[in-house]
Amino acid sequence: MSDLRPPQRDAYALLLEAIDTGVYRPGDRLVENELAERFGVSRTPIREALQRLETQSLLTRDGRSLMVASLDHNQMAELYIVRTELEGLAAELAARHATAEELRVLAQMVAEDRNRLDDPQALSRANRRFHKRIHLASHNMFLVRQLDLVHRSMALLATTSLAVEGRGVVALEEHACIVAALEARDSVAARDALTAHISQAYETRLRHDSGQDV
Repeated sequence: MSDLRPPQRDAYALLLEAIDTGVYRPGDRLVENELAERFGVSRTPIREALQRLETQSLLTRDGRSLMVASLDHNQMAELYIVRTELEGLAAELAARHATAEELRVLAQMVAEDRNRLDDPQALSRANRRFHKRIHLASHNMFLVRQLDLVHRSMALLATTSLAVEGRGVVALEEHACIVAALEARDSVAARDALTAHISQAYETRLRHDSGQDV
């Protein structure tokens, strides 16, 4: 007889998505039984998911409690260094290997994201999808895996630079430049455009975090 029970939901994926979308933010404590009730799964997969997230440094321990980790200034700088190098490589490879269909999708994403300029959180989610699409267009499985790890750590930044006034418009202009370089099959220009884009995002974040006008 076939098993008609609904499949068990992936506790790790559920927790990761909750952190990535800001449901749980840096410093928030994660309680095993509360998570099990919230996501409708048993405590065992929740416990295993928490252990996995801790080994990935997305969670940190405070005594016996686990909480969403946060990044200090130096850790954020280190993260952006790695992200810049890996994303630049992804853009370079995408310029060489992206299919015509992938390029059309990227261009369409930029056009559609202009309708999200009044919603920083929606724009932030769209931004992640845009970058993920470039990662995939590199057609390098190992690079995509490393970038997935980097972007998981980006979820530990409490705010998005796209929430800073005016940054969304500029970011979309930068996305358009990236797509233009990819369409031209110019790997050097694609790398330069993407690394410049991340550099501007990082600078915006630093100035915002220091309380300067941006």
